[in-house]
Amino acid sequence: MEEMKLFYAPEGRLRLTKGNRSYTDVKLAWASPLSFPDRYLAFMDGKGHEIFMVTDPRAELPADVWEVAKREIQRRYLNGVIEKIVDAKTEFGSTYWKVLTDRGEKEFITQSLSENAQWLSPTYLLLADVDGNRYEIQNIEALDERSRALLTVTV
Repeated sequence: MEEMKLFYAPEGRLRLTKGNRSYTDVKLAWASPLSFPDRYLAFMDGKGHEIFMVTDPRAELPADVWEVAKREIQRRYLNGVIEKIVDAKTEFGSTYWKVLTDRGEKEFITQSLSENAQWLSPTYLLLADVDGNRYEIQNIEALDERSRALLTVTV
């Protein structure tokens, strides 16, 4: 793989230098975050055009690039750990959520929970919203009774 550098400049703006090319606005996206977590990571330019994709980022990217990529992926994809479900209602295949997370109150929409709600264990649930953001419920048994009831009806 060509020599590359992934960095923030200014703070909050991800940049990439790969070989003799530079990209001033880079976005990272999992091609299939629920089916193949931690595989198929796409690097895209500011217009959403793919620069390149790696199948196994841990193995294929230099360690320093992978460290920056992990930080960016965490920032982009995980929008919080759900601590309480305030409201959840399903209409025409879409579920509208109002939750309290470790990062504050969030409202989001999921479509087709059969595809966008993934049980990682019997008590650990990962939800992906329509924008590709992810929300975790690390232990459904730790939720309050009302939250568990809303979750049972919804998922």
